[in-house]
Amino acid sequence: MLNRNQILAAIQAQIDSCAGTGKRFAVQIVRVRGLRDISLRFGWERGAQADEDARMLIGQSLRPIDQVFHSGDESFTVLLPDMLSQNHVLLATTRLVKAFEQPLNSATSPWHGRPTMGVAFFPDHGADADQLCRRAEIAVDEAQRLGERSVFYRPMGPGKEIFYEELREAIELNRLRAYFQPVVNLKTRRVVGAESLARWNSPLHGEVEPAEFVQFAERSDLIWALTRWSINATLRHAAALGGRQDFTFAINLSTRVFTKPGLVEQLLDALQIWGLPPSTVVAEITETALVNDLDMTVRVLRRLRDHGMRIAVDDFGTGYSSIAYLSRFPATELKIDKSLTGAIQTDARTTKLVHGLINLAHEMDLMAIAEGVEDQVTQDMLTEMGCDFAQGYHLGRPEPAADFVARFAPEPAPL
Repeated sequence: MLNRNQILAAIQAQIDSCAGTGKRFAVQIVRVRGLRDISLRFGWERGAQADEDARMLIGQSLRPIDQVFHSGDESFTVLLPDMLSQNHVLLATTRLVKAFEQPLNSATSPWHGRPTMGVAFFPDHGADADQLCRRAEIAVDEAQRLGERSVFYRPMGPGKEIFYEELREAIELNRLRAYFQPVVNLKTRRVVGAESLARWNSPLHGEVEPAEFVQFAERSDLIWALTRWSINATLRHAAALGGRQDFTFAINLSTRVFTKPGLVEQLLDALQIWGLPPSTVVAEITETALVNDLDMTVRVLRRLRDHGMRIAVDDFGTGYSSIAYLSRFPATELKIDKSLTGAIQTDARTTKLVHGLINLAHEMDLMAIAEGVEDQVTQDMLTEMGCDFAQGYHLGRPEPAADFVARFAPEPAPL
């Protein structure tokens, strides 16, 4: 197997040969799903033979000038020189798909591989070898997410380019970190719990914004793994607080986790493992869930509430749901979005709106929580309006969960 440096050198040589000629070429990442299954079912030796069979099938579908490298688990890197347009790459892709109509490892245990491809085009999608490889990887991630055979790289907009495999490994190997942001009772001015937040320091990208990797997880099947991690990481730290059973911990739940069975059981199992009562958990879901498959969402959340968990509608006041939707939603609290909270000092209409939302919550027997409290004046105004709880940088920034636990763990009883 050629290593990454040799693959990058081959791509760089192709870049050099194109200099000043106007020629174009493509880098294609091919993931052949099913190769790992052969190793697991039939042994390492047959798996290695299947890898070689897959490499040969790819090579047989290509031109003599094309190059194919075995570049990782179920992955191959293909270099396609002299591609006049993306249509020419599509022809190569079609030939490759057809090649996999025959089984792998036909001499031992016939097994069909399923190729998925991502393509980066030079110079359109990158000017150096590493960038072309990374963007071909991003494209194959997108192909897997969409369920398509082949996808060309498409810019993802501002922010970092997240790799599916890197985020998957970060979740599975517990490389994410749990942070807690304090929630304060505005009447007593005491911390009564926290919202759990995920943080990721990627070896490749450095600190990745939660909005970026959570959104990426929601667009792929990783949202389930991320949710499992969040539940267990949160409750593990909550259990470390020992006698502070009066604290609650809010866990953000994506609307996508309601589409498959098992969420309620997953939460209950985790509570049992960590020895915590259901009242420890506040399940947070955004206001958009009120209009996205409302019936399914309501059924699941009613089960959570029936078991004693609390339900919060997050970012309330920024979506398009009506009070009629809210009347069906088994919520216990409303979280007023920070975009509204942050404007109550300067905009009289927003002040009235926030006051109205607090009154609405109380009329529906719900608690009102204000997000984004950045100064004492805002805190005092919310207290005067009768808001129950609040969070924000003025009241406490997100901090490593272990530090939060160290600050609020009860003092040991005297001997």
